[in-house]
Amino acid sequence: MGSLRRGTGLRSSELNRSTWFLNRELSWLEFNARVLEESLHEVHPLLSRLRFLAIFYSNLDEFFMIRVAGIKEQIRAGVRERGPDGLTPKQTLQRIQERVRQLLKRAQEIYNQLVPALEEYDIYLYQGRRLARLPRDLLEKYFHEQVFPLLTPLAIDSAHPVPLLRGLELIMWVELRDGVALVPIPQVLPRFVPFHSAQRYLFVPIESLIGLFLEELFPGRKVKGYHLFRLTRDADIEISEAEADDLLELVERELRRRKLGAVVRMEASASLPVEARRFLQEELSFGPEDVYEVEGLLGLERLWDLLHQVDEPALLDRPFVPAVPPTLQNKTNLFEAIAQQDILLHHPYDSFTPVVEFIQAAARDPQVLAIKQTLYRTTGEKSLIVQALREAVDRGKQVTVLIELKARFDEETNIYWAKELENAGANVVYGMVGLKIHCKGALVVRREGSALRLYAHLSTGNYNEKTAQVYTDLGLLTADPELTRDLAELFNYLTGNSGQRLWRRIAVAPENLRETFLAEIQRCVDEHTPEQPSRIILVVNALVDPTMIRALYRASVAGVKIDLVVRGICCLVPGAPVSPTIRVHSLIGRFLEHSRLYIFQSGGQTRVWSGSADWMPRNLDRRVEIAYPLRSPELIQEALDIAETLLADTTHTWVLQPDGTYRRRTELEPAAPAFSAQQEFLHRRNLLYLTDYE
Repeated sequence: MGSLRRGTGLRSSELNRSTWFLNRELSWLEFNARVLEESLHEVHPLLSRLRFLAIFYSNLDEFFMIRVAGIKEQIRAGVRERGPDGLTPKQTLQRIQERVRQLLKRAQEIYNQLVPALEEYDIYLYQGRRLARLPRDLLEKYFHEQVFPLLTPLAIDSAHPVPLLRGLELIMWVELRDGVALVPIPQVLPRFVPFHSAQRYLFVPIESLIGLFLEELFPGRKVKGYHLFRLTRDADIEISEAEADDLLELVERELRRRKLGAVVRMEASASLPVEARRFLQEELSFGPEDVYEVEGLLGLERLWDLLHQVDEPALLDRPFVPAVPPTLQNKTNLFEAIAQQDILLHHPYDSFTPVVEFIQAAARDPQVLAIKQTLYRTTGEKSLIVQALREAVDRGKQVTVLIELKARFDEETNIYWAKELENAGANVVYGMVGLKIHCKGALVVRREGSALRLYAHLSTGNYNEKTAQVYTDLGLLTADPELTRDLAELFNYLTGNSGQRLWRRIAVAPENLRETFLAEIQRCVDEHTPEQPSRIILVVNALVDPTMIRALYRASVAGVKIDLVVRGICCLVPGAPVSPTIRVHSLIGRFLEHSRLYIFQSGGQTRVWSGSADWMPRNLDRRVEIAYPLRSPELIQEALDIAETLLADTTHTWVLQPDGTYRRRTELEPAAPAFSAQQEFLHRRNLLYLTDYE
């Protein structure tokens, strides 16, 4: 086997060394660590910093429910195979547990810094001795009227075994003079109970309020004290689609079983006695290594409760009104505007309204005959897009909707909409056996004269009006004949479960998406010269796939410059002998970076793709994903400008180091001018609300 590049001394076998691959799970934890550190980043208003802390805890919950649960299942099954990084599942779990304990300690330190900062703005959390400052009759009134009816004390003795304890619920371990009991705190109760005065915001943690009146739950018995714990259960659902007669019914049944998932973590107050921990471990079948001791409050993912009750605009990000692109302004006919030219939308800076209006216009236009659309994660029970699809059915149009029932943690919402649309008369397809439909697209068939013309919307993000306000995504409105014809073929492929198609313009996973990207990388290698160097720019959420990483290594060794903007997991090692020309940035800011761009420059040409797929095995092999090229010079330049702006960011950017750690760019380049890509995108559209809060 020859060397990768003459003079490098590297052979192809070198690319398989575990040294060149970072562990997927540990890389995700480093992403969550970056989210956590934003809580201290003073470019964010105070309440926005608190929001990052809540996101950190919420992310960690989901990580344990899915990823850690999966690793534990591998260990139980006796899997000892090493991943590309050289670690076995057991070794990975041990490193996860070690890193999580470090992060929890850091999170508590940050929380302890934020609480005094809140008090500077008259936002107080009262617990412990501070509760004595509040009128007891006020606390008692709230407890009896709003809390007491929802509490259920559970005795623990030989006649009362440990009942089912819900995951993510705060649970009080109550020590009585003559025994112990449990008091689960239902999640319908507020995490922080408001007792505001005219001058200040006052909040009391729910367990502190209940603790004042615990003896009322145990009349005639002496309460010695209480301690808190919280369980996390395996929430992954296993679906044998090939054996399912009714996929919707199967998903509903698995969702009910999710409540019974194995315990994968217990968070415990530092004061929880050792004997209590041992008892719970034995009764609920988990080990001491699964216990995570917490010095402060548990359940801080619900800091959202506090955020939603504080009306202080000066402590939040400034509001803005998303822009409508000039090509769509003052247009009475949306289809005419799209027919004239392709339109690229960059959300949330560009409004999501044109996307909603595209479906609404299709529903109401008498010339539109059919609408076909995918739905992966959509808004709750007030989705304007789904309402428009129902309206289209009522107006006699053919409506086909592909709803992915297996979209994790959105299963119940998708089941609801599937039933609603079916009852309305739409053709509802649940997906494909063995594949998750993750691509985002809508197709409109319109009669124009004696011919049928196709219009389409393709996107990196979901048809969700809420997340479109806080996620960055790219959407394309187009009437390009070849692109829309490909999308029509894709819908037939998905609904008819037909064989492979020959796509004219798009690339589809698991059919040819991987091969398309590999060919683009190889073309950059083949056409690279000192006089006309090649370059690759990727903007993705995650980079995990070993085959794609090796292809990037080969390109780097060949001299191709590679710039990666990877928000989350990145298993590639930059700045190594196999990656001398690769740099990796991660941008964590006000908006969650969710766009995907794949840019290849070689031979004097710039080829730009966008799409729904990250470079992970699941996206390239086990999901239906699409990527589509941007063809017009204007859109190519616009996409390139977006990528270059992200790469120029210094304010919110972290840089991946060869050892797998991340450092702020401002730390590495202290003399570099402060520059925020997200603020730049806002400024360009005149979106900042310029009134100062004084």
